[in-house]
Amino acid sequence: MIECVPNFSEGRDPAVVGAIVDAIAGTPAVVLLGWESDADHNRSVVTFAGPAEAVVEGAVRGAGKASELIDLSGHQGVHPRVGAADVIPFVPLDDSTMEEAVAAAHRAGEELWRRFHVPVYFYERAARIPERQRLEKARRKGFDGRPPDVGDVSAHPTAGASMIGARGFLIAFNVDLATRDVAIASDVARVIRASSGGFPYVKAIGLYLPSRDRAQVSMNLTNFAATPLEEVYESIRAAARERGTDVAASEIIGFIPRRAFEMAPEFFRRAENFDESRILETRISRQA
Repeated sequence: MIECVPNFSEGRDPAVVGAIVDAIAGTPAVVLLGWESDADHNRSVVTFAGPAEAVVEGAVRGAGKASELIDLSGHQGVHPRVGAADVIPFVPLDDSTMEEAVAAAHRAGEELWRRFHVPVYFYERAARIPERQRLEKARRKGFDGRPPDVGDVSAHPTAGASMIGARGFLIAFNVDLATRDVAIASDVARVIRASSGGFPYVKAIGLYLPSRDRAQVSMNLTNFAATPLEEVYESIRAAARERGTDVAASEIIGFIPRRAFEMAPEFFRRAENFDESRILETRISRQA
């Protein structure tokens, strides 16, 4: 089985999100594990798994439906994005390989362009250009100044472009601070993220969430096995307190591998939305 965790640039219109989810779930042999939306990020994350061919088809159907229903020219949200189907990563599960995930990513990119004329940029292990391995290097205004990996235009007029990749497990974990000052959240993010000299395999940005009237440190943990998760959390709390505030809440986006939970159970139990169904293996067994 291969997992796919596409991020769509819509988190406020349940009808649009529902249509995208239905397009994915209606694909034969796909196991829909769950989805969630955030109005401030204006973003939805869908998680599904299955045999490689089914997962590729589900990803293309979902991305195609997003391209039909989402117009980025009027999009507003605090999360960076370049496409209606913004990021589409393929993740090998225990019985599959990274090479299979890369092949799935490449097939999905070709099909997304062929059927819906949405150009594709491949990232991480699926990257065809070394400089595109890091998602943030390709997903920026003007992309990286080079043509897309698939397609003959840099972006679709309303649906933008899709970043399609293959990677290991990524854990998305957000920490809300007891302040509305986004500058503090940005400072805290700089303390912990790898690119600023913080923890390896930690990506982080500071955001302001209007619906909660709070600032947030939004993190992607790209190698949980090599990341001291408790130290990351304590560093966030210490940096926040140094700046006159504290941690207010935290949340998981999507699912976590059982091994990650077993390595740092208290880290994940702090999340307001954590329960056993957030463990990927548990979720798959319940849905099978």
